[in-house]
Amino acid sequence: MCGIAGWTDNEQNLKDYQSVISDMSETLSRRGPDAEGVYFGENICLIHRRLIVIDPENGKQPMSYENGATRYIIVYNGELYNTPAIRSELESLGYSFKGHCDTEVLLLSFVHWGEKCLEKLNGIFAFAIWDEEKKSLFLARDRMGVKPLFFYQYKDGFIFASQIKTLLKNPHVRPEIDEDSLKEVFLLGPARTCGNGIIKGIRELCPGECAFYDRNGLKVKKYWTLKAQEHTDNLNQTIEKTRHLITNAITGQLVSDVPLCCFLSGGLDSSIITKLASDHYKATNKDALTTYSVDYKDNQKYFVKSVFQPNSDMEYIKTMVYATGSSHREVVLDNGDLADALTASTIARDLPGMADVDSSLLLFCEQIKRNYTVALSGECADEVFGGYPWYHNKSILFEETFPWSRSLSLRQNILKKGVLKNGEEYVHQKYSDTISRTSSLPNESRLSKRMRQMFMLNLEWFMQTLLERNVTKQNVCERQNIKLFFIYL
Repeated sequence: MCGIAGWTDNEQNLKDYQSVISDMSETLSRRGPDAEGVYFGENICLIHRRLIVIDPENGKQPMSYENGATRYIIVYNGELYNTPAIRSELESLGYSFKGHCDTEVLLLSFVHWGEKCLEKLNGIFAFAIWDEEKKSLFLARDRMGVKPLFFYQYKDGFIFASQIKTLLKNPHVRPEIDEDSLKEVFLLGPARTCGNGIIKGIRELCPGECAFYDRNGLKVKKYWTLKAQEHTDNLNQTIEKTRHLITNAITGQLVSDVPLCCFLSGGLDSSIITKLASDHYKATNKDALTTYSVDYKDNQKYFVKSVFQPNSDMEYIKTMVYATGSSHREVVLDNGDLADALTASTIARDLPGMADVDSSLLLFCEQIKRNYTVALSGECADEVFGGYPWYHNKSILFEETFPWSRSLSLRQNILKKGVLKNGEEYVHQKYSDTISRTSSLPNESRLSKRMRQMFMLNLEWFMQTLLERNVTKQNVCERQNIKLFFIYL
C-alpha cells in the first residue's frame, strides 16, 4: 500500500511551490507512513509515500533509471505477482537489478517495452513514469481498477494522485460540484460512472486504461477490455483451470517480509483464501495461520435472514477454523462505536460511501493492527461466480435497470422536488452505456447474452463500488499502518 502523486506544468518552476507539494504529500501519509520521497525536475514534481513490506532499502521511490541520454523516473503503487518471470526475461536481455522489489522491475519493463509492458504485467497497480528527455508522462492503471488514480488537467499543466483529497491541496483544483455530480452521488452512489471524480474537473483513469501527457495535451487509451469467447472446456477442465487460477492468485500474495494473517467471514472467497494460505503455512513449517472475523454486539439475538444473507456467518466461520486449524480471533463491535466512526471513514473515502459498512472496517482493522501489519482478504466472488440473486431470479435478470437499485423513488425523496432534473434519464443512460459496451457472440441465446450483460453491470458498477470500499479499508487502516492485500476471485 502506497500513495503517489505528481504535478507537471509547462510554464512554471514547481520548486517555487514547496509548501503546496508538501501539503499534497501529507494527504498521502496514511497510505504510506514509513517513507516519503519527492523528485523535482524541470517543470515536474513526483511524490511518493510508502508502506514498507518488501526490500526496504532498494524499493525507495521516486526511483530513477538512466538509459543512455534518457532518464526515467517512476512513482508506483501496487504489487506485481509475476515479478520473478519479468525480471528473468529482462536479465536475459542484458539488464541488471540492484534489489528484488517489483518497482525496479516495472521501471525497466517500461524502459525496454514502453507502453507494451502492460501486456506483461500480472498484478494490481497505478503508476506514473516521467521521460526526462521527451518531457512526457505515462500513467497506467490495472485491468480491474484495484489501485486508484485520479487526475486534473488545466491549461498549462496536469496533476495526478491516488486520492481526490491530494488533488484538492493544489490551488488549480477547486472543490466545486455541478448537477451531474449530485446525480452521481444521490442517484448512482455509492457507485460512480467510470472516470467520474465527482468534483468538477477531476477525472479518474478507468480500469484497463493508460495515458500520455506532454505539451500537446492528454491522450487516454484503453489497453485491455473483456471480449466474449466461446467456452470450449468440459466440466472437469473448467474446474481444474479455475482451481489453478485461484491457487495462483492467492499463493502469489503470500510473499511478505512482515507477519501475515487472514480475514475469515465464512464466505466463499475468504474461506478459499484461508484454506490455501493455511496449507501453505503447513507446507513451509510455519506456525498456524491467524484468522480474524468480525461480529456485532447482540447480532445473534437480532439477526434476521434476508435474500443476501440467509444464514449467520458464525456457523461457516467455525467450520473453516476447524478445517484449517487456524488460530482464530473474533472482534466484536458496538453499534455506538460504528456511528462514531462514520465521519472518519467518510473522510478516508473522500466521497459519500457505504456508511457503517465502511466504519466497521476501520474499527475491525484497528484491532488487527495490534498484532499484524499484513492481512489477506477476499472480495468479489459473488460478482465473478454469480452469487447474487439477480443472476438467478429471471424476473430481476431481464429488467432494464441496475438490479441492485431497481427504483429511484427513495433516493429522489431525499431531495426537494425539482433539485435534480431528468434523474431517471441520467441513470438509464448510464445503464444503457454499459449494456452497449458488452461483448457478445453471434447467434447466442437471449439468456446467455443477458448473463454477459449482467456480468458487465456487476464488473463496471457493483464490483467497482466494492473495490473503492476496499481502498477505504486500506486508507482507514493506515491510521494504524496496516497493509491489506485483496484477492479478487
